[in-house]
Amino acid sequence: MSRKSTSVVHNGPDALDLRPGQSIELLKALHILTREGKINQDSRRKLKQVNHLLQFIEPLIESTRKDATIRIVDHGAGKSYLGFMIYDRFFAEGATHAGRGEVHSIETRAELIASSQALAAKAGFTGMRFHALSVADSITSPWLPAEVDIVTALHACNTATDDAIRFALAKHAQHLVLVPCCQAEVASVFREHKAETLAASPLAEIWRHPLHTREFGSQITNVLRGLQLEAHGYQVTVTELVGWEHSLKNELIIASRRAEGAQGKPAKQAAERLRELLRSLGLDALSDRFFLPG
Repeated sequence: MSRKSTSVVHNGPDALDLRPGQSIELLKALHILTREGKINQDSRRKLKQVNHLLQFIEPLIESTRKDATIRIVDHGAGKSYLGFMIYDRFFAEGATHAGRGEVHSIETRAELIASSQALAAKAGFTGMRFHALSVADSITSPWLPAEVDIVTALHACNTATDDAIRFALAKHAQHLVLVPCCQAEVASVFREHKAETLAASPLAEIWRHPLHTREFGSQITNVLRGLQLEAHGYQVTVTELVGWEHSLKNELIIASRRAEGAQGKPAKQAAERLRELLRSLGLDALSDRFFLPG
């Protein structure tokens, strides 16, 4: 499967938005492109999202030690679109860091693992690994490295993103790149305690209506995740992945571990704010989910 096939492929009047060196044959094998090299609107959005994500991942890869193997773990991998495109872009023959990378894809569905293994073998992507594990089980699995460089989770649903964070902390990851999806746990706690919280504080008006319960629950979940990562010594950036017209699940969290000695005060402040936020919002029941250092 060649990386050099970069001729412009058309679907109607618009050319595909491909990165230099991006393998058309790989995109066909992933069913992002048809056999004829065409693309539908859903696949175009998927391609755009992953290519944008690669732009954020590239400087993180560049920041790793030049003499070390770069270990990336992708959680909730599904058909491993992201893992394959990371490997093709950075680690395949002829790529910038050829031969230096390992990409581990974590997915519970055995049939997707089998198909991904077959595609990796066909493509000659010898540094790719596929594990039929839950995100939680991957933390203690002997098949995963003891330490990793980058943890990714693209549209990992509900608490799977939190499990990916736990994995990253356990593996001393240098960087995390997360695009959360379908976050219901905090909203369910809000619903359960809505009456008593409304009686205690006008703050609960923010999530009194069911639509607001869902939307505010989703937003505050990512706020808590950001504080959790800061409390563990990471510098956190929250931004959009792509324009909202391409995806409603569009919040991108990037976290990079601060240098030793630069973690103390910011980490302590973040831990204090996280505790207070959980308390003031009536979310003490989730303290274990957003666990703190120490």
